Formats: sequence, structure tokens, C-alpha cells
Amino acid sequence: MSKRLKIEPLVPMLGLATLLLAGASLLAGPVYLTPSEIVNGLGGSDPSLAIIVRDLRLPRLVLSIGVGGILGLCGAAAQSLTRNPLAEPAVFGTPQAAAFGAVAVLYSGSASAVSLLLPVAAISAALVSLAAIFWLLRTNSNIVSLLLVGLGIGSLAGAATSLVISFSSNPYAIMEIVFWLMGSFEDRSFQHVLLAYPFFIICALLLFPCGRGYQALTLGEDVAWSLGVNVRRLALVTVLGIAMGVGAGVAVCGAIGFVGLVAPHLVRPFCNGEPARLLLPSMLAGAILTTMADIAVRLLPATSEVRVGVLTAFIGVPFFIYLVKNNDGFSGTRSQ
Repeated sequence: MSKRLKIEPLVPMLGLATLLLAGASLLAGPVYLTPSEIVNGLGGSDPSLAIIVRDLRLPRLVLSIGVGGILGLCGAAAQSLTRNPLAEPAVFGTPQAAAFGAVAVLYSGSASAVSLLLPVAAISAALVSLAAIFWLLRTNSNIVSLLLVGLGIGSLAGAATSLVISFSSNPYAIMEIVFWLMGSFEDRSFQHVLLAYPFFIICALLLFPCGRGYQALTLGEDVAWSLGVNVRRLALVTVLGIAMGVGAGVAVCGAIGFVGLVAPHLVRPFCNGEPARLLLPSMLAGAILTTMADIAVRLLPATSEVRVGVLTAFIGVPFFIYLVKNNDGFSGTRSQ
């Protein structure tokens, strides 16, 4: 009974924290706004406030919640599928492929002519990597093979990205590429929201129904098959969801690391080690992490805005080491 009391309030509490941080995100920035000014800006009664709230802060808030939520959800799915607490969405290679697609556009200089070309190229590269995974695993798609192929594609995409940077003779292009790879929600618009969110929704629709399959996998692949779970289909659906969700996130905001790795571990102790219960809390925890980071980078005293990906790494690495050292609930199995 105590475990049920511990689990049930988790999602409402995380949802409330997300709403509070959303309000703080609209208030915080180089220009501090009061709640009444936020309301006026959202309503459009004051044109200058409307520019700050509706055109600058609201799109980056929506993206920080969406990208963080998808990273948390995909991290929980990757860890549940592989039964590896150190797994994250990058193990399947699609984030690296999306980054390569964006870097290629930045290298060519086409992004300055067509602003949406960069995210479109990144999403396209992620889908190409997904097609490559499916083609390579058309006859053998067990989880180990899936991981090996994903790691290979990720390494190849990372090497191609480094090669493009090495070939670039324009220092400004190199600087733009490096800054983009660090990840940021700065200067994003609702065009980016409309481009990314359909993929986020598809990702969530694919991954949430997999909870039962992840639950069965805690007992092993053979037992999962005997329980009626098609492990091959489960693996392919998981990779498809992660590719679409994380690929779209990388496409519009760059690479933001550690959220997909840390977010599931923050809530796992409250979910009794049950993957089916881990997905939604991980999604909310990821949204909280990225929104907090986005608020922090706007408040840090710096000549230019610190990249969100840099901050999440600085916070995530020591916190994750602390969790690994002090928490024994990383097995992903159901506690007795």
C-alpha cells in the first residue's frame, strides 16, 4: 500500500512542477516581466510585450517542454528495451545522423537563405539513418544486433560531421556549426514548433503502447516471447519512435545531452522499477530538466547566452555519478 501511495502522486506533482516552471520561463529573461505584463503580452494589447512574450519566450518555452519531454520518454524507452541503465537515445544513431544533416546545410551556407532548410535536412537525415537500420536488420533484428548497427551508424555520422567541420575553410561557419551542436532554444519561432511537434506526437503514440512489452522484457527476451510479446516488432517500433522524436528535437534545437540518460533515473525509484510506469514520469522529468536549464541560461551573467546543452552536461554528469554511487535501483527490474 505504501508503494502505491508513493507512486500515484508522482505524475500530478511533476505536471504541477512543469506548469510552475512554464510560468517562470515566461517571466524570466534579460527583461523581467510581471505576471500582468505576461497576460498583456499574450493578449496582444501591448505590441512591445507581445513581441517579447509571444514571439520570443513562448516558442522557446513550448520547444523546451517538447524537446525535454521527448528526450526523457525516449531515454526511458531505450533503457527499457535494452535493459541497460546507461542506454540513451543516441545508442541508435539517429541523433548523430540528424546532427550531420544539419551540419551539412550549415557548411553549404544554404541555411541563411532558407531558415527551415536546416531542420528539414536534419529530420531527413534521421529518417535516412532509420531506413538504413531497418534495411540492415531486415533478416535479423534482435536487440543486440539493433544496438550494434545503431552504434555503427552513430559513429559513422559523427565521423562525417567531424569531416565536414575539418573541410570548412570559413571560421564563421565553423563557429556556427559548433554553437549549433551545443544545443539551444534561442531564436526559435513557432515555425520550428510546427515542424517538430508532429514528430513528437508520433513518437509518443508509438512508445507509450510499448509499456507492456518493456514490462515483459524485464524477465528476458525468451520469456517475453512466451508471453506473446513480439520482441522484434517492439524493437523496431521503439527505434522508429526514438528516431522521429529525437531526430526532430535535434533538428530544431541542436544536440542536448544527458537529459535522456538522467531523466528516467530521477523518477525510477518512485516507479518501483516498472518500465510501464516509467514512461510518462520520465517524459515530465525531461521537460522539467530542459525548462530549468533554459531559464538558467537566460539568467546567467555572461556576454552571450550559454548553450543549454552545455549546462545540462555540467549539471547532468556529476548528478548522474552521484546517482550511480548512491542508488541501487538501476537494474530496471521489478522489485520484489
